[in-house]
Amino acid sequence: MAGKSGFRGKPFVGGGRSDGQRTDRAEKDQASARRGDPDVALIWGFHAVQAALRSPRRKLLRLYATEAAAAKFADDAAERKLAVSIVAPADIDARVPRDAIHQGALLEARHLEPIDISELPADGLILVLDQVTDPHNVGAIMRTAAAYGVDAVVVTERHSPAATGVLAKSASGALEHVPMCEVVNLARAMRELGDMGFTRVGLDSEADTSLADAPLARPLVLALGAEGKGLRRLTRENCDVVARLDLPGAIKSLNVSNACAVALTIVSTRGR
Repeated sequence: MAGKSGFRGKPFVGGGRSDGQRTDRAEKDQASARRGDPDVALIWGFHAVQAALRSPRRKLLRLYATEAAAAKFADDAAERKLAVSIVAPADIDARVPRDAIHQGALLEARHLEPIDISELPADGLILVLDQVTDPHNVGAIMRTAAAYGVDAVVVTERHSPAATGVLAKSASGALEHVPMCEVVNLARAMRELGDMGFTRVGLDSEADTSLADAPLARPLVLALGAEGKGLRRLTRENCDVVARLDLPGAIKSLNVSNACAVALTIVSTRGR
């Protein structure tokens, strides 16, 4: 029989704690999650869920998992004293987008708090995303950022996808490792970064300067625009240099997440 959460199955509580021992606040959090509360992040897929379970920054609400998946997460769930409900794969299917690869695990958690621009490291490597709205692209960029040791990703409060669901799955756990900084006005944020001593480099496939020839010493900002539109005018005007990727083949532009990976490879090579 389906329970109040809409899931069928038997409950299990990590760390040996019963449902009756949960705090009133935890029960309210879980009820909010079941109602589709926008303050609740849905995270699915093995790597994304595992990273969230191990992140001390992430407030966890409940894990829904198949028996096989729950066994893999048992130690982490017990460590966090997290309630786990054993469910059928079809029950998770009903909560995630069609064709989503959830691997038998769906975690309800609170969103991570974004950092303020003043908290960015003085000698950092920062990515700025200018209205990149596709959650697959942003998730892939976050994963690449984590792989290359990027210190933070700056996004706009509007015209940016929520750090949950598809984005979290595409990021494959990177949301727990690379903080996001949300700003209201990107042009103003770019000026602030300049005042903080960052060299601001914008990517544009038609720029006159090659990224390989651009100044890439830290502290460094690498700004990427949305596919098709690219960097907006005010963002470009607040870059110290706009540079292109030199590609040897017939196609001279890349998907924004692929361009990010190539650009960070150049940055990391030049920084050695």
